[in-house]
Amino acid sequence: MSKPIRASSVLPAQREDIELHTADGLRLVGELARPLDREPVATLVCLHPLPTHGGMMDSHVYRKAAWRLPALADVAVLRFNTRGTSSLRGTSEGAFDNAVGERYDVLAAIEYAEFNELPDIWLLGWSFGTDLILKYGCDPAIAGAILLSPPLRYSKPEDLAQWAQSGLPVTALVPEFDDYLRPEEARKRFAAVPQAEVVGVPGAKHLWVGDAERVLDEVVHRVNPAVALPLPTTWDGPMETGDVSAYADRTVASFADR
Repeated sequence: MSKPIRASSVLPAQREDIELHTADGLRLVGELARPLDREPVATLVCLHPLPTHGGMMDSHVYRKAAWRLPALADVAVLRFNTRGTSSLRGTSEGAFDNAVGERYDVLAAIEYAEFNELPDIWLLGWSFGTDLILKYGCDPAIAGAILLSPPLRYSKPEDLAQWAQSGLPVTALVPEFDDYLRPEEARKRFAAVPQAEVVGVPGAKHLWVGDAERVLDEVVHRVNPAVALPLPTTWDGPMETGDVSAYADRTVASFADR
C-alpha cells in the first residue's frame, strides 16, 4: 500500500559514509547515496549554506534530496561538510575560511565524483555553497551548476566571466522574498552569463522552508529530464523514518538575525 512521503521519509538507496581528502591535507566527512539496484543517471555534488549560520550537509533540502532522489529519479547524491563544519555525520577537519580555503573542498568533491566514475556530475549549491561553485566549480569534469538562493556575496565579476566563457549550463533558483538577492536583481547580475537561466520562485524565501519539493522538481528537471514531474508524493515499498529533530532549530534559526 502506498504511503505518503513526508519530511522524515527515507526511501531505499545504497548509502555509504565517505571521506574527501583536500590538496591542503584535510579530511572532510560526507555521504554518497546511490540508487539501490541500478546505476545512477546523474550525480549531484551538494555545497551547503554558510556553516557559521547553521549550514551543513544535512540542511533540509539536501537531506531530502539524499533521502528521495536515488529512488525517485535515479540520481546519486554526494553531500559533505566543508572544512570545520559539523553534523550528525561528524566534523570535517580545518576551520571555516570565508570562501578561501574552501576552494580545496570543492575540488576534492569533484575529484571524488570523477575518480569513482559517477556519471553526469552537477554541482548543486545553496546560499554560501553557490558562491563556492561560482568561484571554484567551473571544471571540465562537471555537466553544469544549479544555484539555490545565490547571494553573490563572495563571488566576483571575474568568476561569472569564467562561467560565461565555459558555456556550461547554469540555473539559479531565486526566491521571490529572498533576504539577499531577489529575482529582478538576480537577472541583472546573471546577465553576465548568457547561458544562465534565472528562475524566480513565487512566495519562496531563502531557506526554502515549505518549498523543498518545488526545488527538487526543478533540480531533477535539469539533471534527469526523462523523469516525470512533479515527483511522486507517495511510495509503494519499504520506507524508513529519519530523525530530523536534531536539525529543526538549526534550519529555522540559520538566518533569524538577517
